[in-house]
Amino acid sequence: MQSLLKEVWAWTRSIAAAFILTILIGMFIFQPTKVLGHSMDPTLHDQQRIYVSKLSHTFRYAPDYGDIVIIDSRVERPRTLKDDLLEHPLLRLISGVDDPNMYVKRVIGKPGDVLELKDQRMYRNGQPLDEPYLNEQMQASAPQIWTVPEEHVFVMGDNRNHSKDSRTIGFVPYNHVLGIKF
Repeated sequence: MQSLLKEVWAWTRSIAAAFILTILIGMFIFQPTKVLGHSMDPTLHDQQRIYVSKLSHTFRYAPDYGDIVIIDSRVERPRTLKDDLLEHPLLRLISGVDDPNMYVKRVIGKPGDVLELKDQRMYRNGQPLDEPYLNEQMQASAPQIWTVPEEHVFVMGDNRNHSKDSRTIGFVPYNHVLGIKF
């Protein structure tokens, strides 16, 4: 009987250690996520699974131009470690609910950049962007100009006419950039 209890205890410890390791890896190193919607067409498609490196979020470094990132779109509120834990992919898998606040977008602007939307094109610091990944030409009603503040990025979807991005939610703080697509 005692050897059975030792065996059960050994299995319990192993399962608990695996669970904790899974949580830590998903919070700090990498995680799978799902694209929701068509804002990244044709590059990524609705319901497509992607893997995201969490190292940029863990070590608070900025993504590069053109990186595809997952962001927390609730840019008006601060993020906490509790957010990272509650948004863990394992917990979303168990609950079966996808978080509608997590967006997948492309980095267009970094701190200090002056971005301009004119003539259905984006310009960064006066230069037109080469964007072969776009789904179609943008349909903009009026020219707009943004200057990206420190510790923020400007993100847009590849399907610009059907994307809720920095044009509507605003600049994304670095700590709201949750990861970069592999």
